[in-house]
Amino acid sequence: MSQEDPLTACLDLTRRLPPQAIESNLELLCAVLPDLADDLLGSVDQPLKIRVDGGGRQYLVCDYNRDGDSYRSPWTNSYDPPLADGTVPSPKLRKLEAAMGDAFDVYRDMYYEGGVSSVYLWDTEDGFAGVVLLKKTNDSAGSTASWDSVHVFESTERGRTAHYKLTSTIMLYLAKDIAPGEETKGEGKVELGGSMTRQNELDAPHDPSSTSATLSSHISNVGRMIEDMEGKMRSSLQEVYFSKTKDITTTLRSSVGYAEDNKHRALQGELVGLLRGKAQAQQA
Repeated sequence: MSQEDPLTACLDLTRRLPPQAIESNLELLCAVLPDLADDLLGSVDQPLKIRVDGGGRQYLVCDYNRDGDSYRSPWTNSYDPPLADGTVPSPKLRKLEAAMGDAFDVYRDMYYEGGVSSVYLWDTEDGFAGVVLLKKTNDSAGSTASWDSVHVFESTERGRTAHYKLTSTIMLYLAKDIAPGEETKGEGKVELGGSMTRQNELDAPHDPSSTSATLSSHISNVGRMIEDMEGKMRSSLQEVYFSKTKDITTTLRSSVGYAEDNKHRALQGELVGLLRGKAQAQQA
């Protein structure tokens, strides 16, 4: 068996496991297959975690802003715990990272009305790459919900045109706990979770005439790609996954009860019989 086979099988397995348990499942997979630990940790998206930097501002941590055991804040550009030789973007790319971070902070406020966002960029041989992270959680009495968006992109400049490759992953988790005092009513905990990944490529106009024009071009192009992608993925979740789940739930369990449903069916049959008899009498 080739080395790629177990890795492919592990990646396929993680895509089918609930996202809320992906961290513990990854630990088990890494313990069973330690030679694949680095590949698994670098390939599998995990629910985002929130930290607070030295300036008191929240930011999201993932493998893209990690260096060893430290994480870099996109607002201060410093690592926590402090790291003297931590990887940081070039000064030119750092300006774009800060500007793009501010732009997506506005995007987060408009579309999510809360939550946390972070943008991280790094230099590549042909241009640059980056990741846009968005997280929104909602904990209310008896229910928990979490939305995580991970948008990884690459950009290659070609004169006055830039080519972008985008890979977007959304992880969604919903749970309803048993309310206090409801344990005897036969209701149990309900959990619904999953992840979705989509890809897209785009060639868009790029203005290299000045630094400010370059920043504006990249922010506009990447922002439009992510906005369109999130809109399509939200629609797919709403129309396909949630509608399908509702259909399955309705088929398995009637909300009105069998006795009430039988009464409705009997009444419908009686009305159909009366209408049919009236129609036959009119024809005679």
